[in-house]
Amino acid sequence: MNEKVAFLLNQQINKELYSAYLYLDMANYYIDLDLDGFGNWYTIQAQEERDHAMLFLKYMQNNGLKVTLEAIDKPDKVFEKPNDPLLAGLEHEKYVTSLINDIYDAAYSVKDFRTMQFLDWFVKEQGEEEQNADSLIKKYELFGNDPKGLYLLNQELGARVYTAPSLTL
Repeated sequence: MNEKVAFLLNQQINKELYSAYLYLDMANYYIDLDLDGFGNWYTIQAQEERDHAMLFLKYMQNNGLKVTLEAIDKPDKVFEKPNDPLLAGLEHEKYVTSLINDIYDAAYSVKDFRTMQFLDWFVKEQGEEEQNADSLIKKYELFGNDPKGLYLLNQELGARVYTAPSLTL
């Protein structure tokens, strides 16, 4: 495998684990506000990101590549208003999309079709992640300032259950 592609894949493991830390931090923020439904939503986001890291790790292992785990940075976002994590979440998903696109571009430039095929699932997933984050912001803007609306939105988010990714390697 191309050295740059392998480096970016390995780097993505750390980025996905950081994403899990970030979403756990957001979950803790909401749980501290007694918005356990929002906390549940972000706890599940953290689980998804952890699983994404494991998919990258397994792909590298399956291709005989050495995996190097790095230190995971502490989340550095400061949340002051209940919609701050929502806005930060969308911003972060856009960043992750750019990382996936960079890996895809590197694989494309060396005609690494296997890696491109692997990344196709993540390209689709990132579209869904950005759409979900944007939808959550819109719902909060519509209902979050009304106590009854916030209660119902919190209930909706609390009903979310974790589903493991369906990508097979």
